[in-house]
Amino acid sequence: MLNGLSLLLLLAIFAACAAVIWIAGVKLADTTDILSSRLHLGKALGGIIVLAVATNLPELAITVSAALSGNLGVAVGNILGGIAIQTVVLVAMDIAMKEKVPLTYRAASLTLVVEAVLVVAVLTVSIMATQLPGTLIAARLTPGAVLIAILWVVGVWLSSRASKGLPWQNTSGTAPDGQEEPRGHSQEKKNDASARQGESTVRLALVFAAAALATLAAGVLLERSGDAIAQQIGLSGVLFGATVLAAATSLPELSTGITSVRMKDYQLAVSDIFGGNAFLPVLFLLAVVISGKAVLPDAQASDIYLAGLGVLLTSVYAAGLIFRPKRQVWRMGIDSLAVIVLYALGVSGLFAISSVHGG
Repeated sequence: MLNGLSLLLLLAIFAACAAVIWIAGVKLADTTDILSSRLHLGKALGGIIVLAVATNLPELAITVSAALSGNLGVAVGNILGGIAIQTVVLVAMDIAMKEKVPLTYRAASLTLVVEAVLVVAVLTVSIMATQLPGTLIAARLTPGAVLIAILWVVGVWLSSRASKGLPWQNTSGTAPDGQEEPRGHSQEKKNDASARQGESTVRLALVFAAAALATLAAGVLLERSGDAIAQQIGLSGVLFGATVLAAATSLPELSTGITSVRMKDYQLAVSDIFGGNAFLPVLFLLAVVISGKAVLPDAQASDIYLAGLGVLLTSVYAAGLIFRPKRQVWRMGIDSLAVIVLYALGVSGLFAISSVHGG
């Protein structure tokens, strides 16, 4: 549909869609926070699931669009690349903090470590599923994609349980000298500000729906224009999906994450990233159902590589949450510095793999 357009026009469409995703994504995140507070979903299982889906609507739209068009390479690259680059968003949050200690020092919580382990678990199963035969599919379902979805539901349930208390000396599972107010306090403050402005729940729900539709539409157009751009500049689908496209769809997380840390709700900011990253591989199930093909067994070397990069970056931050380093370098923690270096090296390796394997 867009392949006949000039590169300049395609870039303009791509940039416009990214802008819509940024603006609508911020509205989506804000209304989700307020509605979660008003409907008392904030710490409930339903609230976690709603938030995970809402913050990943661009990736959802891209996955559906790519699966319908048969361009599964872009979908896989966007999902796995999105996990890596959304983890790097934590670096930006760390720098944006107005504190003399790093993000993981203030946010340290056993619940967040559980969420990080969930990200590692779903990515590990994704890697294992790439080794299964592509013929192992029935009723438009594959064992790998189904197991990822089950694992995610169980992991979210465990995270919800952990947020209510853990059998440790400090039952809340939070570290001393962490954030001063309880996790999720920024949601309550947003709700209070909204109430003062006289915004009704119905109006907020309508704004949420409008923002969701705008995000979905922009996500589809972003994937289509991005695919056309990749073809014109000779960049493989997985490389484009894992870098440029993944960066564009991570814009709402960047904006809302920085807002959260500046409101000193550090745990919620980190949780939103880990929660979104854990949900992304669940989209493989959607891709399988729509396309009728076993997506993961057809994964390329670069896809598996990206999954490994996501595991590595998540593990660095999990270690940071446990060890809580106080030292800062260039306004970021040692763990954030390690993540940005590893990501840069990882992307360099991705280009090397692409040149060897032809995308």
